[in-house]
Amino acid sequence: MGFGLLGEKLGHSYSPLIYRYFGIQDYRLFEVPPAGVEAFLRGGGLTALNVTIPYKKTMLPFCDSLTPIARRLGNVNLLRFDEHGRIHGDNTDYAGFRGLLDCAGFSVRCKKVLVLGTGGAAQTVTAVLEEQGASCVIQITRSGQENYTNLDHHRNARLLVNATPVGMYPDVDASPVSLEQFPALEGVIDLVYNPLRTRLVLEAQTRGIPAVGGLFMLAAQGRAAAQVFLGRLIEEKESVGVYHALLREMENIAIVGMPGSGKSTVGKILAEEMGRPFVDLDDLITQTTGRSPEEIIKRDGEAAFRDIECRILCQSAKRCGIVLSTGGGTVLRQENQKALGMNSRVYWLRRPLEQLEIAGRPLSWNLSEMYLLRRPIYERVSNAVVDMGSSTHEAAQQIMEEFDEHTRA
Repeated sequence: MGFGLLGEKLGHSYSPLIYRYFGIQDYRLFEVPPAGVEAFLRGGGLTALNVTIPYKKTMLPFCDSLTPIARRLGNVNLLRFDEHGRIHGDNTDYAGFRGLLDCAGFSVRCKKVLVLGTGGAAQTVTAVLEEQGASCVIQITRSGQENYTNLDHHRNARLLVNATPVGMYPDVDASPVSLEQFPALEGVIDLVYNPLRTRLVLEAQTRGIPAVGGLFMLAAQGRAAAQVFLGRLIEEKESVGVYHALLREMENIAIVGMPGSGKSTVGKILAEEMGRPFVDLDDLITQTTGRSPEEIIKRDGEAAFRDIECRILCQSAKRCGIVLSTGGGTVLRQENQKALGMNSRVYWLRRPLEQLEIAGRPLSWNLSEMYLLRRPIYERVSNAVVDMGSSTHEAAQQIMEEFDEHTRA
């Protein structure tokens, strides 16, 4: 038996994690250039494959049969090989997006929906929306009749779905549109799942608009594919279990708080206990520049230091599955707040001012004034608060327990 993922360039994939959840241990990644695809498919030894870009449409001529939904959409993301060597094409993205829509709780019946993009993902999204009773589904293209220059025609859209790769890692600072143009929006969906929360999703949340990324779609289509792989029904609720397994693997733990509150110490304990890489932002700045934060501030001033800090944080925050200890003033810049919001669950390590260990910290000259300035920011950016009246090990334990609860199915 052979299961796996077929693509041209795969990089890091979460597919093996998804299928391990369903008991499929022998799942491999197959990077195959276009010229070698036919020989690979005819080589034998395969039971079923997931298919990703750029092969979702180019697989069609190799299929001996297609499911009705794959035929309707004109692309496949799953191939099943029978005992006679025939290849059967299917599309589980349809079930994936339908699952995401249900999980998000968005009702589209009798509502106008904008879909950004015209590729295979956009076609799948459009098909689901029409099935769910949307009154009007408009696909926005770069150069068609409905394009990015006349979005003002659609200010009454109720739901917006990004089915383009804009905002996907590594170009995480990009966003396909500004939501200011759509005052009637009731929801935003971005199919991108890396980062977990794109700039588009973060903007929606800032505006008070319910918004979700594409991670649940990945989980739901994985459940649908696993049914084909294993030849048995899998309950829809298992999509939730896969989603939380993915979230547990991908989401960072970021620690914020005043200087000397114990962020680095707690972060190291967490990383060791959880088997995660540990990133101390101040240490990384020192490694990158050859100078400590204190030296940079004394020589070049705080503004120069904050520029360096912002640049290095934005790179670190793109990573997944790390423990990140920030500087006391990292949260002051909105750009840093957005960077933390992408992939991290943020914990505020709160400690009484009189207990802060501030020796050798260059910007800790007036703790009371500093705390009054920063407290509302810590409150706003954090998902949970951990009071440091306890030991560092107890604080780390509290964070692990909260994170486990957050990522538990």
